[in-house]
Amino acid sequence: MKPIRVLVAKVGLDGHDRGAKIIATALRDAGMEVIYTGLRQSPEMVVQAALQEDVDAIGISILSGAHMTVFPKVYQLMQEKGLTNTLLTGGGIIPEEDSNKLKALGVGTLFAPGTNTSDIATYIKEWVAANRK
Repeated sequence: MKPIRVLVAKVGLDGHDRGAKIIATALRDAGMEVIYTGLRQSPEMVVQAALQEDVDAIGISILSGAHMTVFPKVYQLMQEKGLTNTLLTGGGIIPEEDSNKLKALGVGTLFAPGTNTSDIATYIKEWVAANRK
């Protein structure tokens, strides 16, 4: 079975990427192939990179408060580009009410700061095992 491929991205003007780098390292340590896009990506750039890299999951780290704009836009672009079997997950400072609204749209679990990285890796592995075609 081919390894799970995950794109880790920072969208917008959020300049703090320590958490994204920690997650990228943890997912690599869990046996996944990780592509980290770096800072200041647009939703279009993230979805294009996901297409080019043939990823199983996109993880967006967001601390800027723009999660109610970023996640719906990325999800919409994923649907338009045919990434309907790709997990969109992420984390950051996201109120539970907003997280629930995003889940209702089709976004996967969103993780708060301090979440154990092995829990995130397990979630991605289980999602891919259940959804990879």
